[in-house]
Amino acid sequence: MSSAPPPAAPSEAPARPLNVALIGNPNTGKSTLFNALAGLQARVGNFPGVTVEKKVGRVNWEGRAIHLIDLPGTYSLAPRSRDEMVSVDVLLGRQADVGPIDAVVCILDSSNIERNSYLLCQLLELELPVVVVLNMSDLLLERGMTLKVEELQQRLGAPVVQCEAHRRRGLEELRAAILQVTSDGTAPARPRPFPEVFYEECERLQAELIKLGEKDVPACLVERLLIDSGGHIETFFAHRHQQGLPAVLTAARERLAAAGHRIPAVEAKSRYDWVRRTLDGVITRPQERPETAGDRLDQVLTHRVGGLVIFSAIMLLVFMTIYAWAEPFMGAIEAGQEFVSGLITARMAPGPLRSLLTDGIIAGVGGVVVFLPQIAFLFLFIALLEDCGYMARAAFLMDRLMTRLGLSGKSFVPLMSSFACAIPGVMATRTIENHRDRMVTMLVAPLMSCSARLPVYVLLIALFIPENDPVRRGLVLFAMYSLGVLIAAPVAWILRKTFFKGETPPFVMELPSYKLPSPRIVFDRVYDRSRAFLVRAGTLIFATSVLVWAAGYFPGDHTEHHELQARMEALEPQAEEDEAAAAELEELAEREHHVSASLLETSLLGRAGHAIEPVVRPLGWDWRIGVGAIASFPAREVIVATLGTIYSLGGDVDEENEGLRSAMKSSTRADGTPVYTMPVCLSVMVFFALCAQCAATLMVIRRESNSWLWPVFTFVYMTGLAWLGALVTYQIGMQFV
Repeated sequence: MSSAPPPAAPSEAPARPLNVALIGNPNTGKSTLFNALAGLQARVGNFPGVTVEKKVGRVNWEGRAIHLIDLPGTYSLAPRSRDEMVSVDVLLGRQADVGPIDAVVCILDSSNIERNSYLLCQLLELELPVVVVLNMSDLLLERGMTLKVEELQQRLGAPVVQCEAHRRRGLEELRAAILQVTSDGTAPARPRPFPEVFYEECERLQAELIKLGEKDVPACLVERLLIDSGGHIETFFAHRHQQGLPAVLTAARERLAAAGHRIPAVEAKSRYDWVRRTLDGVITRPQERPETAGDRLDQVLTHRVGGLVIFSAIMLLVFMTIYAWAEPFMGAIEAGQEFVSGLITARMAPGPLRSLLTDGIIAGVGGVVVFLPQIAFLFLFIALLEDCGYMARAAFLMDRLMTRLGLSGKSFVPLMSSFACAIPGVMATRTIENHRDRMVTMLVAPLMSCSARLPVYVLLIALFIPENDPVRRGLVLFAMYSLGVLIAAPVAWILRKTFFKGETPPFVMELPSYKLPSPRIVFDRVYDRSRAFLVRAGTLIFATSVLVWAAGYFPGDHTEHHELQARMEALEPQAEEDEAAAAELEELAEREHHVSASLLETSLLGRAGHAIEPVVRPLGWDWRIGVGAIASFPAREVIVATLGTIYSLGGDVDEENEGLRSAMKSSTRADGTPVYTMPVCLSVMVFFALCAQCAATLMVIRRESNSWLWPVFTFVYMTGLAWLGALVTYQIGMQFV
């Protein structure tokens, strides 16, 4: 049998950084270890041609440049899709943008070493230099277990390092072990867990592949080709050799079944037999497993009634705290925005350029940056819940509800991720093996209120709830976030009964051990996600703000408007002491208001708003809210910049000049009634909670589903739901006003 070629020794390519891949089961602390080793040097992207996220940390240890590659968490190297094949391709050096792998770090949970070693057995067959990390070694003592590290190291033929990644213990030993194996370039002995008849069939299969023109196929891929019936590897090779290969595979599997080694059951039996032999005498457990603090905590947090009450209380506390903690930071950002606008206004004469800078760029980008504190605090709480181990318990609790909807508890994690951003939520559905569950979860994930909706909620809640009432503000925010969950339930049920019929698979999920969240890990997650939000939102909002400003500025003759602005600014210093100047300033301000309102209404943006007014009038909206809804279809958060631009161009601010919120509060209809009443604000929030106003999410659905049908379907059904929900909200609200 041929095997994967060994990696080149570092001396052969001194200029090339060493590639070290990190792999492990979910909940083994792999990402925590990666972040501890790489710090803020990590770069996130995607592998070419697939949706798998690629994390690469660039570090320098003892003068050696090293690329740490964080592979997706997996229980096995048996790829069932093209995305799952990425890890195998990376490990075999077949991923062009990564290059050959010089060493692999396999992370095992010390307290679950038997189960984790299944992946280790597969990894050792790749014949790559390996470092085995026994992470969370502190749990061994807590559970009364002992482990003979040196004996395990001898049996595996690879370095074994005990580590506590969340406490940053054992990192120096791990770095030394990585440098040692990359320097030696020696792989541990390849295990042979299967019966001999299996390897004989592999040799026959490899000979057939050579006859078909396949050369240099690694032994591990030949084994996977034989084992994984219907898997990605079989699909790949069978597509290339449709005539001869399927019959060869069928005959080989039949011979194995006749010998008492049926495919694929032979793999689990053989590998776990190898695990038992390898760990025999290495690890000892107490005869009776002692009850730990985590066990006692689980009795409370996973209780079918009490656990749900605690979960709801935690979520409510999170949303109420967001308001209280973020307010001082938001005030500082608003003050900075006003300061910059004031500098430009004081140094530039009224005109298109000044209007673009103050009303388009600064107001648009600043209108989103001001909500960054709340978004950062939201990410902070999510990161804390994930890192301490509670998020998996929440998924376990929600499995009962998910089952009633025709989904499994595995759908809960992607849906929870969508509260931060629907894009990673949709991509996280790749962890759901069942195609029907994956598609349904993907189509309802955008209903979760992502961070882009938060600016809309915060802005509108402030219009009808006083600042000194954080409890009511928090309750309304909690209601908006709960709305998507409540609507997603019947939508998922309908999808399962119509487009995606089938039985619900059983729920299987590992509950990680409780631990204190690592401040560094939490900070890294908050930083990465907040930065991603700013970069994504900032670039899009910048372009959209300029376009919206242009649509609201043109066509029209702004000569009179600019002249009025210049005269008003010249009179402002005198108006503080001269009553005549103050009266003239008030008269000019009234005239400027009418001129700017007329210009806005006749602009391209105003014409579009008037065109859709018959459609949005039953929702309680006027044409200006309709304009904001149109402009925000590329991304929900753009409505903040859009409304800022609209009201700045219209000059619709009160005498205290309090900015966008004051302008919206003072906005009136033709009959003098206020535009933004409580029913109207709730109507707008419900619309934005349910509408598919995120082009990036729709593109990800297109990529994940490999079809234009589902993003179009998502946009249509969510827009219809949003309009209907806003209509019902407004009409009911008017009955109580």
